[in-house]
Amino acid sequence: MCGIFGAVSFSEKFNANDFAQFKKLTDLVSYRGPDASDYKGFNSNERSVDNNNFNIFFGHRRLAIIDLSDEGIQPLFSDNCWIIFNGEIFNYIELREELKSRKCNFNTNTDTEVIIKIYKEFGESGFDKLNGMWAFAIYDVEKNKIILSRDRFSIKPLFFYTDKNKLFFASEIKQLLPLLDRRELELERMKIFLNQGLLDFDDQTLFREIKRIKPKTNLIIDLSSNEIIESKYWDYSNQLIEGSDKELFIKFYEQFNDSVRIRLRSDVKVGSLLSGGLDSSAITASALKFTSNSIETFSVISEDKRFSEERFIDLFTSYYKIFNKKISLNTNYLKNNIDIVLQHQDEPFNYFIPVAHYNLISSLNENSDIIVILNGQGGDEVLLGYLRFYFFYWKKLLSEKKFFILAKELYLSILNRTAILQFRINAAKRYLPQKLLNEKDFLISKSELINVWQYEDIRQAQINDIDYYSVPFLNRYEDRNSMAFSKEIRLPFLDHRLVSFLVNISPDKKMRNGWSKYILRKSFTELPSAIRWRRDKKGFILPESNWLRTDFKEEIINMFKSKNNLLAKMNLINPDKFLNYYQKFLSGDKRIHNTDISRIYIAEKWLQKYFG
Repeated sequence: MCGIFGAVSFSEKFNANDFAQFKKLTDLVSYRGPDASDYKGFNSNERSVDNNNFNIFFGHRRLAIIDLSDEGIQPLFSDNCWIIFNGEIFNYIELREELKSRKCNFNTNTDTEVIIKIYKEFGESGFDKLNGMWAFAIYDVEKNKIILSRDRFSIKPLFFYTDKNKLFFASEIKQLLPLLDRRELELERMKIFLNQGLLDFDDQTLFREIKRIKPKTNLIIDLSSNEIIESKYWDYSNQLIEGSDKELFIKFYEQFNDSVRIRLRSDVKVGSLLSGGLDSSAITASALKFTSNSIETFSVISEDKRFSEERFIDLFTSYYKIFNKKISLNTNYLKNNIDIVLQHQDEPFNYFIPVAHYNLISSLNENSDIIVILNGQGGDEVLLGYLRFYFFYWKKLLSEKKFFILAKELYLSILNRTAILQFRINAAKRYLPQKLLNEKDFLISKSELINVWQYEDIRQAQINDIDYYSVPFLNRYEDRNSMAFSKEIRLPFLDHRLVSFLVNISPDKKMRNGWSKYILRKSFTELPSAIRWRRDKKGFILPESNWLRTDFKEEIINMFKSKNNLLAKMNLINPDKFLNYYQKFLSGDKRIHNTDISRIYIAEKWLQKYFG
């Protein structure tokens, strides 16, 4: 895991002063790569390295994970190509063997060199062979082109900005901001965020001039013609996967375990975040098999017993007879870190969970020497774990007139005290368009709603959450928070083989008898029954509503009474109407979810930081 920065000029050359600036912009994210750094200027006309007269710059900050020797320092050169790379290729060992069979020779033991060899053998489309998380840039000296590539599921970030005859790219938005002539807010995106809480769902950021490289995508820059082409190297198969329960459950179990196995590859210490929930328990149980029960586990324990999952953590660790390091998290302290989290995130967020996550990683950093962390992010999306999916499923059964199956599902959901008894209307407003349209009268100019509530089928709903509306945002805050402390998070549920398998099996394999994640529950028979058949899903539960009613009350009122309120100045909200809305929330109006308040408050703090 690392930080990168690059610059390309299509006309006049950069000079030594530009090199010094680009070096500083690379180092702006030194926390992403504290172990080593290097910087190169390239003159593509002369095919030379030249830091004083160049049209290409590659800068890299290294967090050493695989092959800790100096051979892994980047920019790395091989086969007449230079590369800077952020991420990990987990199947690099298998790919190296395949490439050796094709008479390829290797100079290092890095996964970075494997990427270049794959490119030389198979071209840009060969990146579909990579199993991992990445954002990289390759400069092909011979073909005089640059390829920017990003992983399939938005795990690793890559942003770019074009200005006249120049293109700049970077791991984080903050590296590009000093290059802008002026900052302009992308108003339509801000309206969508204020109304629906959606960000990270396409290539546009909240800074008008700055874009994201799309996931599953290469950006190919031809330096001879100055042409820039966007090309997708991977997509989902549309082939429905059929089979008996037994066949599909075995296949899932095998693929999941292999995903965990290859994500344990590291030359530094790997640990597993054990929350006591189903997803993290399955990952940890799998990891224990491949490490002879030696993988370190750690858990973050809330001091508020109402939200603590310590009982399930203790159950797991005693069942497997393993040591677990518990780290206490004071939820009342973490709310004080909003400003520093905004600084690392570069864009706003919907609620306080990213702040809690930042404090979790901070606590881990203070109490452990673990560098690589296995995490369950993506499990809810690939396994249809969210309650809304069950309601989509019931709606589908109704429309298909499968009344017996629907009645059975409803009955068993009540009997098992699962989905139907857990639904909360105020938490589901994103999927109820009329509620979005009618309630927020404080929004002066509402954007056209992004349709997140209507799909052709559940498969499309699932893919949309993975590609647009859920996973990209979750991965964004996890990446920025973990890298703030030079930690690498790995996500077994987002192995592309597993994702492709799970989106292409029928919904009844993932939801059945009122249970979500049915295939996981049935496959992992080795888990303790109390964890395997847990009904509740806690995750990060914070006293956010209470904070908004007490700790933040004075600040919110003053913020939206102020003449310097930027949301009001930009004609995005009516502050008086928002304060009336907030007063209803204070009075206990259950139609208003706490995120409806948090989002507006955090958006204003973000605007003050970046546009104030």
